[in-house]
Amino acid sequence: MVKRQETPISKIEKACLQKGIKLTGARRLIAQVLSEATDHPDVETVFQRVQHLDARVGMATVYRTVKLFEEAQIVARHDFLDGRSRYEEITEEIHHDHLIDIRTGKIIEFQNEEIEILQKKVAESLGYELIGHRLELYAIPRQKK
Repeated sequence: MVKRQETPISKIEKACLQKGIKLTGARRLIAQVLSEATDHPDVETVFQRVQHLDARVGMATVYRTVKLFEEAQIVARHDFLDGRSRYEEITEEIHHDHLIDIRTGKIIEFQNEEIEILQKKVAESLGYELIGHRLELYAIPRQKK
């Protein structure tokens, strides 16, 4: 008897199990696609990638599942001014921000300690304690001189 090789459990699947979310076969595939993504895909892109794995998974299932993951704070939704909601896995890793090339749509993740310190200072100067933030920079490539 040939033993079927199991796909390793993704971080999103682990988060679902910790939060008590039932994982159907379709949800597992969607979790896998989102966990493996490096490009902040929109739902249509997630659907296309899932279709390569299992053509039986419908678009409505992908929409509902991504919404479920978002509501459970397993994935974060970003609206990068291109009219499409994009998603990325929420991790406990170091916080990062985004720079979006508005010509190509390329999304660059970055970290900058000076920005983090400045944001805290701004909140404190206004009498607040910063508990979270999102920074999105929209840019175009500089012209070479």
